[in-house]
Amino acid sequence: MPRVLLLDDTDVQQAFAAHLRRLREQAKLSRAALAQRSNVPAPTIKKFETTGQISFRQLLLLWQSLDDLARLYALTQPNTLAAKQPSSIEEVLKEGLEV
Repeated sequence: MPRVLLLDDTDVQQAFAAHLRRLREQAKLSRAALAQRSNVPAPTIKKFETTGQISFRQLLLLWQSLDDLARLYALTQPNTLAAKQPSSIEEVLKEGLEV
């Protein structure tokens, strides 16, 4: 039977923080350098990387500095995958959910 991945808001926040930290490190940017590039204070970047907590506006500023905003924007657009997602636990149990 396929595995079901259950996420909460904290999981997603931490995933975004880890992703942007990896990108920062790959770009060989210190937090101070990223702060200068993004206009997000270095202490805020540190807090984000350790807790996942950040304002949405600051997340967008960091994302814009490290990645392509179009990729993030694309998550808001309708797609065929969303139509295939089960809408109830009964559908998950009946059909399974691929991860």
